[in-house]
Amino acid sequence: MTTHTTTERIEADAPGSEERAQFAEDVRYYLSLNPPQLPSRYLYDPLGSALFEAICHLPWYGITRAESALLGAHAADIFNRLEPLSRIIELGPGSGEKLRTLLQGSAARRARLDVHLVDVSQTALRSSMQTLGSVDDVRIIEHAASYEAGIAEAAAQAPRPGRTLVLFLGSNIGNFDPPGAAELLRSIRGALREGDALLLGADLVKPAEQLQLAYDDPLGVTAAFNRNLLVRINRELHGDFDITEFDHEAVWNAGESRMEMHLRARIAQQVRIPGAGIVITFEAGERIWTESSYKYRPAEIVELLADARFGYAAQWIDAGESFALTLVEAH
Repeated sequence: MTTHTTTERIEADAPGSEERAQFAEDVRYYLSLNPPQLPSRYLYDPLGSALFEAICHLPWYGITRAESALLGAHAADIFNRLEPLSRIIELGPGSGEKLRTLLQGSAARRARLDVHLVDVSQTALRSSMQTLGSVDDVRIIEHAASYEAGIAEAAAQAPRPGRTLVLFLGSNIGNFDPPGAAELLRSIRGALREGDALLLGADLVKPAEQLQLAYDDPLGVTAAFNRNLLVRINRELHGDFDITEFDHEAVWNAGESRMEMHLRARIAQQVRIPGAGIVITFEAGERIWTESSYKYRPAEIVELLADARFGYAAQWIDAGESFALTLVEAH
């Protein structure tokens, strides 16, 4: 069992103090739950983002390659279906590579576009801007915000006549539990006009052995990505986690159709996090739940989108990697 006690809170007054205060509040709250948890969004500090980009190149993690191949193969068809398209809003653009693939594959079929990038990570936004700088006929607008706030900001800016396409790629929808995914999709739909569209990338259910290698690779990159969350707490909140005393653990939960990432304590230990005002005791074998990645079946994706008032337009599937791109229109 995890126990926690409150100590004097250290207020951050350096640049970014508001974000750090929220980080401290979330760490204090989520580590007090049973089981202890940490929100997966905090995995993506600059080092975490770099490690995730490395994960995307691993031979055991096929999501990025499958999605990029589908985007390149069907870009012209996607744009043809959505004419006239004047605006793209991408939620969580990462490095910007997938959007560039889509834009380059459709160059002969598209007019000038406004491209809005939405991400809480300034690192990701800078990387995307750099990647997309070589693409012709696009005007790029950044939104350093949550998905919900960012899409509301982007949608509020009057576009030129034409339709809007929202991109939510990389199977990021899988990081939301079913109620959270449904709520986010309703929020996206609420920001769109009838006839606008959403392109959703989602990882599909596949053999457990394949999933295990994707989330616990032999090189240990995913383990470093996961443990870096404790490094971040130590750096930003003055914690004293001994990183060597926590093991990365990836588990396929078939009943919930999700991969789970945990950090398992090797020994009984006490951890102080002055910046969050807590002291936590872990028993040997106790786990911190850091991420869930839900996997879907193709029909489940269509049903989830229909419940958010999107109408089916097309679905493309990479059978080898079991990954789906689904295009729907707001109605």
